Amino acid sequence: MLQIMLDIPQYDPWLLTHKGDRACRQLADRHYSRQHVGAPMFTRPGRNLVLRTAAGDAAWVTWAGIRDDGLRAWECTIFRNESPHLSSDMIRAAIEATIAEWGGLPPDGIITYVDSSKVRSSNPGFCFLKAGFRRIGRSKKRGLILLQHIPTDSTAK
Repeated sequence: MLQIMLDIPQYDPWLLTHKGDRACRQLADRHYSRQHVGAPMFTRPGRNLVLRTAAGDAAWVTWAGIRDDGLRAWECTIFRNESPHLSSDMIRAAIEATIAEWGGLPPDGIITYVDSSKVRSSNPGFCFLKAGFRRIGRSKKRGLILLQHIPTDSTAK
């Protein structure tokens, strides 16, 4: 039997993929932040690190680009977890994968925005808070909850 070996970086449970990944696009289509359902690209322009599980039941995107909020940070632009894995564990692993791929963090770490009106939770962003993020404010335009994570030296590998 012929076995094909692929040199795909893996960060358990994440695999590195690309911004046209079909499974990730389908997950993005079910995420509240998706602007154009069905569009072939689901990430923002700029530098993107796209992660997915082998089963295609979770996706994460870290984005680095020109920011208009004054922060010098990378941003998690989408995290969707339909897998059996605990979301907070997956977030921590995604941060570790991003640091492994891109190197040292920018001064303001990694941020994400949560739209409390679009999530079914009495504690919006709870999985990010459990993963070490903290609330640092709200966005100016839409009042989205702004969460930030600056790993300590012991967590930034």
